[in-house]
Amino acid sequence: MSEITVLLEQVQAGDSAAKDRLYTLLYSDLKRLARAHLAKAGPITLDPSSIVHDAWLRCDGGLNTGSRKQFFGYASAVMRSVIVDHVRERAAQKRGGGVADVTLSTAAFDELPGQPDAVSVDEALQALGRIDERGHKLVEMRYFGGMTMEEIAEVMELSVPTLKRDWRRARAFLFDYLST
Repeated sequence: MSEITVLLEQVQAGDSAAKDRLYTLLYSDLKRLARAHLAKAGPITLDPSSIVHDAWLRCDGGLNTGSRKQFFGYASAVMRSVIVDHVRERAAQKRGGGVADVTLSTAAFDELPGQPDAVSVDEALQALGRIDERGHKLVEMRYFGGMTMEEIAEVMELSVPTLKRDWRRARAFLFDYLST
């Protein structure tokens, strides 16, 4: 069992010192994940440290995950949420509630005419989640979490071929949703 998994279990048991040790241990990995999210987002005024700090505060309930991979999948989703919330807040300030021109350059959406903005992608993912929860989790772990199909298969306890079918369906849904 890895040190991270042991610390996650201690945090679940209510050990606040373990939570501090976990944060210290994971900080550089979380910052690397935040940089990956920022690389996919357009020009926004967030830095990796701000994303990590905000995400850590929001992650409190997610520290009850069972493994390192599950935690990073959850942390990735929270970081995406931090970025989307930031974009929405900036749009509200800047345009009185309009959507700012913040784009995501995504492999899943390359065929789209023009690039979807972070808010549109979030709305599309929420719509996907309402009809296909597994597809939604898969997109979050694969695209936003940077996990391989094999890692996702392990976390979700599904076969890689099943996930590849789900991935094709989820991409098709997102493409259709964002094309309209």
